Amino acid sequence: MSIIKSFSVGDGDMFYILHNSDNFTIIDCCMDDENRADITSEIKTEGGNKGIRRFISTHPDKDHLKGLKYLDEKFGVVNFYCVKNAAVKENKNEDFVHYCTLRDGKSAFFVYKGCSRKWMNISDDERGCAGINFQWPITSNQNYKDALDQVKNGNGFNNISPIFTYSVNEGVVVMWMGDIEHDFLELVKDTIKWPKVDILFAPHHGRESGRVSSDVLKKLDPQIIVIGEAPSKHLYYYSDYNTIKQNSAGDIIFECAGDKVHVYVSEANYPYDTSFLTEEKGRNDSFGSYLGSFTVHK
Repeated sequence: MSIIKSFSVGDGDMFYILHNSDNFTIIDCCMDDENRADITSEIKTEGGNKGIRRFISTHPDKDHLKGLKYLDEKFGVVNFYCVKNAAVKENKNEDFVHYCTLRDGKSAFFVYKGCSRKWMNISDDERGCAGINFQWPITSNQNYKDALDQVKNGNGFNNISPIFTYSVNEGVVVMWMGDIEHDFLELVKDTIKWPKVDILFAPHHGRESGRVSSDVLKKLDPQIIVIGEAPSKHLYYYSDYNTIKQNSAGDIIFECAGDKVHVYVSEANYPYDTSFLTEEKGRNDSFGSYLGSFTVHK
């Protein structure tokens, strides 16, 4: 069994994966003075005993970095994953400075399409892998090179976001895209091999500006799209797909057990249709309010 948690942190992103191997993965960081102690305490409880702990930074914007320095001080970012970049900012806060320290330090691992690393996606006799694989960036792609040039000049950070999946053998497949923007994705989508996924976290917090086009969605065939916490007026609702809206759901937990995924939210009265989920035995109500379950793609 593995656990995927998407924290409700307002207009920002923060996730963790408690793997069914000796791995723990944090994706992005968005904590303020009010919630950082509680979130970090949970992360220490869930991941502190894992032999491999990694942090994947999709891109260096404030809503994906806030609290990074605090998290590193309290938990320890042992393995720092990001795309290779030379991003700068005119107005540097302590978390961006810390991002640059980690990016340019010995703990950094630079990700790209098809990259491999022991225990990220390679198992051995010591421990199993985390099942994380990167579909993007293709570092030779000119559009991507242009995006890297933009961040060297202090802008356009969204479009250096990687695209990657977490998958379990004969189990769930989940995709993240960071804050990659619709117009940029349209330029590069034909260079990417799109796998079928069970859960898609909509890019750019579910905004219209990060909308995934219908031809890409047809290839991905997601069973659930999680729409983030951008202001409602900016959201794209993916009306042809089953969705969970984090604005109303609060924290979301996906409990992945074999070919079943059980879905929980922290808000007891989630107001939207969940008839696409079925009720299953074996659920763990300590995770929150149970919405239902689904069977992964075969």
